[in-house]
Amino acid sequence: MGTLFDVTGQVALVTGASRGFGRSIAGALAEAGADLVVTSRNLADVQAVAADLLPSGRSVLPLQMDVTRREEVEEAVRRAVASLGKIDILVNNAGINIRRPALELTDGDWEQTLDTNLTGCFRVAQVVGRHMLTRQQGRIVNIASMLASVTIPERAAYASSKGGLVQMTRTLAVEWAPFNVRVNAICPGPFLTDLNKVILDDPEKVKFFMDRMPMKRFGRPEELHGAVIFFASEASSFITGTTLYIDGGWTAL
Repeated sequence: MGTLFDVTGQVALVTGASRGFGRSIAGALAEAGADLVVTSRNLADVQAVAADLLPSGRSVLPLQMDVTRREEVEEAVRRAVASLGKIDILVNNAGINIRRPALELTDGDWEQTLDTNLTGCFRVAQVVGRHMLTRQQGRIVNIASMLASVTIPERAAYASSKGGLVQMTRTLAVEWAPFNVRVNAICPGPFLTDLNKVILDDPEKVKFFMDRMPMKRFGRPEELHGAVIFFASEASSFITGTTLYIDGGWTAL
């Protein structure tokens, strides 16, 4: 059974790897045996991540990549393949969250959120997907959100982007299944990350979330590790186009 979850010898590219989920997921993949390509808009940030992962004994390549810029995506993927020979696993994690009432959202707010969370993930999946389809092998894990199917106030742009990401996941899964490329999504609920600091620092907002969460606590980033390794490994060899909610029971209500 242990070999089912083993990704030794695989190369994983993680976007948004400088902090939060991305940084944590990169560490989990390294621990499971994968070599890493860690990307972020800020090169110094992912260089620090690479330094932290040195004790793992895995190869770790830090690259600057803004998912809203196609030329940076194409160049980063080219360099990753040139350096490590292939990309077996893609974790599409880069994302932003602009919290404002719908009537106060500007066109710029909307466009920035959708271009990062949805179009950006598509750009990366498309460029990496070409490589995977040529090799007829690959696993893509898109980090969406429970707000893909439920919502709360002040999340019009964010929830729309994550709902679109789940639908994109299903479509790519259907198109790429004949090429042995599997595409799945993970939908986290409220987690203890920098992205949620504005919530964690406000007792009223914390109460709002606790009142709606059966497990009565926020998730920890490491509680995504099992799902990511599952989708990235042969343990999920007959699963594609699905969405796994890790939300403390929120969407069960």
